[in-house]
Amino acid sequence: MADLNKKLENLSLDFSNHQNTLQDLITSRSQLETQYQENKIVRDEFAQIDGTSESCKIYKLVGPVLLPQDYSEAEMNVKKRIEFIEGEIKRVETRIEAEEKKMEGIRGDIVALRALVQT
Repeated sequence: MADLNKKLENLSLDFSNHQNTLQDLITSRSQLETQYQENKIVRDEFAQIDGTSESCKIYKLVGPVLLPQDYSEAEMNVKKRIEFIEGEIKRVETRIEAEEKKMEGIRGDIVALRALVQT
């Protein structure tokens, strides 16, 4: 009986660790979504700008200084950032799914073990 209780305790601890990992992944996913939306807004703003016009100036914040940046370079950087963030979102979502599957397996083990302990 003590052995079953010890197993149940270990499974509960393992489940708790997976919950913490899942929460961290969900937080990361939320931050990535925020970055993705911000970059989409910038991309949409670039779509409204005439990049060939001399009156169109784009600046990049580097530390406390605004530095002029070429339109095509800025647009390319935003596109690459969006691609990178999309890849990271997919990677995090895959990890979230894997954690959820692990948690389901552990949850099933906990339920089965509790049934054994109670009988």
